[in-house]
Amino acid sequence: MLYGARHYGFRQEFAPVWAAGLPQTLEAIKRSVQGERNDELFYDELIRMAPSREQAAIIESIRNDERKHNRMFRDMYRALTGSEITGASDEPHVGVRSYSEGLQRALFGELSAVEKYRSIWFGLPPGVYKDTVLGIIMDEQKHAAQYNYLFARNQTGPCK
Repeated sequence: MLYGARHYGFRQEFAPVWAAGLPQTLEAIKRSVQGERNDELFYDELIRMAPSREQAAIIESIRNDERKHNRMFRDMYRALTGSEITGASDEPHVGVRSYSEGLQRALFGELSAVEKYRSIWFGLPPGVYKDTVLGIIMDEQKHAAQYNYLFARNQTGPCK
């Protein structure tokens, strides 16, 4: 019984599975920013494939948010380390085969970012950096909802 254990002064140590220390957090920030070139190419392709101006505008808005997130992560990294993030991801750019496939990839990319940024959030000290990452996480969740909307809007048959 947990109450009984607390009552007698025993407290079991607990750490979330996604918790990380500051060195791992800084490395995760660096990796997140280094992939931005591929992200830009991906968003540009998806914008060009959008079937309407409204849908292109939604994706442009998401892309612009992502640019701001990258700037904030770069600024955080510099403030915490005194160094700039250099280099780019060595992952090759994978083109978009279809608008629907691109929307699915974007949706799961946003959800993956929430998980990655949650780990970063746990590794930061309390204060402005942690608050900033929480705002970025909320943006990523909003983006996932927007991609869900676009995906649903473009379905003409059963999902595959």
